[in-house]
Amino acid sequence: MADASNANPQGVERLGYLGLGLMGAPMTRRLLKAGYQVSVWNRSEGKLAPLVAEGARRAIAPRDVLANSDIVFMCVTDAAAVEEVIFGAQGLAAAPGAGKLVVDFSSIHPDAARDLATRLKAANGAGLIDAPVSGGTKGAEDGTLAIMAGGDAGDIQRVRPYVLAMARRFTHMGPTGAGQTTKLCNQVIVGCAMAVLAEATRLAVNAGIDASRLPEALAGGFADSIPLQLFVPRMAQGIHSPPLGHIATMLKDLDTVADVAQTTSTPVPMASLAGQIFRLAKAARGADADALEIYKLSAAER
Repeated sequence: MADASNANPQGVERLGYLGLGLMGAPMTRRLLKAGYQVSVWNRSEGKLAPLVAEGARRAIAPRDVLANSDIVFMCVTDAAAVEEVIFGAQGLAAAPGAGKLVVDFSSIHPDAARDLATRLKAANGAGLIDAPVSGGTKGAEDGTLAIMAGGDAGDIQRVRPYVLAMARRFTHMGPTGAGQTTKLCNQVIVGCAMAVLAEATRLAVNAGIDASRLPEALAGGFADSIPLQLFVPRMAQGIHSPPLGHIATMLKDLDTVADVAQTTSTPVPMASLAGQIFRLAKAARGADADALEIYKLSAAER
């Protein structure tokens, strides 16, 4: 563990954040509002300015974030992006990392998480925690995210107070890769829920009832859930900006579910069907469309 006395003047550890997209920007904002020193970097410069204006410190490259931080958080698109941020020419691995930690909020294959952790430790001594998140952009803004983590127990405890400035729940699920496996279980449930709720919403609309009242009508019953309360009104009212998540992201995760299911001999018929529905949605609506636009696949042609 890094000596807190060598961190910042408040006696807490210096933080960094890489990747200021739909999730990273609001999560970084919560760290800033909690009073932490945060160095930031993003591949596209335009997303840096608002956070720098709110007190974040601009870094030129990922390696500079680690050089000026004790704990670095990151949330990027996929395993290829994680690879580049860590092992690219100006990546995290190029900076001294002994005693430092990298917490990866990205959703990637569990095998990739284990490989990255091993290679980073060998490259510069930094530890890596895989800690994918659930709760979407609203959870990131409100600090209500659920974060599931894989890694060393001592490392988890070290980062816990900082993570809980961004999340409501932070659960250690086991060794490296366990966080990613837990996120896949989450995505089985969420991906299937989106597909099923799209069906229920369309049935309500086609049968002539007010679909936006389904959450109210079903509250407290067996069908009630956070997805019901959050997703159905957005589907029924056509609210897709800002997106809760991109179609491509959900499809990536469901494809990873299918791969892990194959290697573990796990039948996942419902998740496989949801994956194909999202593949259709990607073709019809585009990779960057809101995942809830799967509802539009069943719209009658006019």
